[in-house]
This record gives sequence, structure tokens and C-alpha cells, in this order.
Amino acid sequence: MKNLSSWGRLSRQPHTCIALHDRKGVADQLEQFRPGICYGMGRSYGDVCLNSAGISWQTRGLDRLIEFDADTGVLVCESGALLKEIQDLMVPRGWMLPVTPGTQLITVGGAIANDVHGKNHHVHGTFGEHVQELVLQRTDGQRLRCSSAENADMFRATIAGMGLTGVILQASLKLRPVGSAWLDTDTQAYQSLPEFFELSQASEADWEHTVSWIDCLSGDTPRGIFLRANHREQAPPDQKSQPSRKKSGLVMPLVPPVSLVNRLSLRPFNAAYYALNKRKEGTGIAHYQPFFYPLDAIGHWNRMYGPRGFYQYQCVVPEDSMHAAIGEMLTAIGRSGQGSFLAVLKTFGRRPAAGLLSFPMPGATLALDFPNQGQKTLSLFTRLDDIVSQAGGRLYAAKDARMPAVMFRSAYPALSEFTNYRDPGISSDMSRRLMGS
Repeated sequence: MKNLSSWGRLSRQPHTCIALHDRKGVADQLEQFRPGICYGMGRSYGDVCLNSAGISWQTRGLDRLIEFDADTGVLVCESGALLKEIQDLMVPRGWMLPVTPGTQLITVGGAIANDVHGKNHHVHGTFGEHVQELVLQRTDGQRLRCSSAENADMFRATIAGMGLTGVILQASLKLRPVGSAWLDTDTQAYQSLPEFFELSQASEADWEHTVSWIDCLSGDTPRGIFLRANHREQAPPDQKSQPSRKKSGLVMPLVPPVSLVNRLSLRPFNAAYYALNKRKEGTGIAHYQPFFYPLDAIGHWNRMYGPRGFYQYQCVVPEDSMHAAIGEMLTAIGRSGQGSFLAVLKTFGRRPAAGLLSFPMPGATLALDFPNQGQKTLSLFTRLDDIVSQAGGRLYAAKDARMPAVMFRSAYPALSEFTNYRDPGISSDMSRRLMGS
């Protein structure tokens, strides 16, 4: 057995690890080793990819890029391929994944199972919207080809299905054309929530990518840095158009005895970060990698939270209540003295959900990392849960490690329909915590 953890490092539990390498042989492996759950890169923050003391199907070996149609922009690949591998190969050829989250070090299967989103939801929606077809292996031996035209209900259940409908073997992804690997950017400092919402609304028509960092401890008038960007048709004359594959060399070499994110470090860091980026206000040019995936440049950055690990709390609240709810949450976080350097506030567009359990809704989403301080942190989450629930919002299951089951059931009304498509040979720590099996 091998001890596995997710990115939050909240636990490290033994698993029987079964490596999947050959699509043709996966059915036999699932028949012999089950119940289990897929584990790709382990970049989910909570327990969605864990099956403590049980079986873990390791999908990273299913990493082949099978074929690409340059006329349609459709790439067929196995589920263990990394988004980074696709981007590194395709961007120099004028193609890019339409939607990626804040890291490209995740598998295609994980991106589908969690229906990840990026900074351009108002334009391109979620990852699942660009999946044209997938091949799903069920533990009873069935192999299903799923799309909007074939096994459509299973297709919708598998997107955002948290790996509970079967093992995704391969997927057909619709890529988007891009003129270069570079972005035109604009940076704006804001000093209140109304100013953030004004910036966000004003940017949606003309800017594809919008996101903001927010100082979660800045008091009653939250300040932050708003970033927006569009793709450039051509690379700058003095820059390479091809993504750099050279590693930055930055790495968190060990786990410190205590979290480096604490009362002594958080306020001065946030103040310095705001001041530094405020000086950069205005337009600029950036390569897509540092703009989309800034933390990928720091190896093992999750170690900075110390031996107890950390939680990520990400919620979305609907448009009609987002101003009050986000303000109330920031006030509660500020009063608690807890928080993180890594606090993101952005808005979602009005797009139909790709999956039955997709997270986004029209409104605002707030995501913060919290060092695990035991009951103190959990008590804060209970308060935040109340605010989110009263506002009609929900939490992102891909990031979660402690959401109450009753909150999950009430926030995802399609859950009862989803259960009809679950594979009885698949179980995870999360499914048992939130669904009972």
C-alpha cells in the first residue's frame, strides 16, 4: 500500500494503487480491483480523489495524445494526459485549450470530472463545454461512448461527476485557434467591493480573461488587484512565441514545522503585494503561462502551510445576493484573523451548466486558502456556510474536504438525478461523506 494525499495535505492515508496504462486492459483491472476511485495528479484540494484504505486507480499512465484534426481543431487524447502537455504541444501550432484552471498540472480526466473553470467563464464557460465525446469504462465491463448525441444523460452526469460514473479512458476536446502565446493585459487596483463589481461588469464585453486578487484582511473597504487580458494575434517582436519549457527553479524544499501563513506574515505580505501591484497599474504584455498559472512556477508550494495542511474554501453566490454575501463573508474572515495570500474573487457568466453537478452559476465566486487550525478554522467555515446557504449559493466539491452533506444536497438539486448514473463499483472519501456510499 502507498500513502496518498490530495493537494491540501490534510491527511495521508494508505491506498492500494493500481496503475492504468493500457486502455484495452482497464476493464479487466477494474473487475479485479474495486471499489476504487481515479487518482491523476492529486491536485484536487480535498478528498474527491481519495479512497482511504481502499483502491486507487492511478490514471497518469493513460497519457497518449491519439490524434488531432487541424481542420476542426478536435484533439483526441487519453484521460491521463496533462493540460500542460497539450498546451506545450499545441500552442506553438496555433491551438489552445479554451478553458483551463489556475494550474495546468492536472489530467484531462480530472478536468472533466471536476468540470474546471478559468478566468474566462463569461466567454467560454467550463472545461466540460468543450468536450465533444468521451469513452467511459464502467466497472461492470460496459464501455460507453458518450456525447451530446449518444448516451447523452451519462455524458452530462460524467462531466462534473467527480469520477463516480466510471473511468474516463479518452476524450475528444475542441481546441480554439490562437495567434500567439501572448496576451495584452491590463492591471487595475480597486479599493472597495462596489469598485470591483463595476470593473468586472465593465470588462466582460471587451476582455476575455478577468480575475482579481483580494486582500481578505483589508477591513470594511476590501482592496484588491483586478487583472484582465485578451489574446494577441502576434507575439511581441522581441519575444519568443513558443512557450518556455524551462523550469523556474523555485521550489518549497520542505514542510516547515508551522504554517508560514499566519498572523505575523499575512497582513504585511498582503499590504506589500497590493502596493507592489498597484505600481504596475496599466497595460502590458504577458506570456500565457505566468498569467494563467502563476503558482505552477513554484514547486510544492502547498508545503508552506505546514504539517497540518490547508483547506481551500470556494463558493459561488448568485447575482441578486452577491454584493451583500461577499461583503459579509469578507467581514467574517477579517474578524476571525484567518485567511491567505491566495484569495481570488471573480464573476461567472450566464451560461448553461455542462454537467448535472457543475459548480458555476451566474454570480460571484470567492476562493481562499486557509491553514488548518483545527476547530478554529472549521468554526469559521460554519459561519461562511451559513452566509452562502442563505444567499442561495454553493461550494465547489473539487476543492472541498468538509462540506456538510445536507448543504451539498440542498445546493445541488440535480443530485437525485445524478445518483442514477453512479457506478456501484466506485467510491471515494468524498462520496461516502456527502452521499453515504
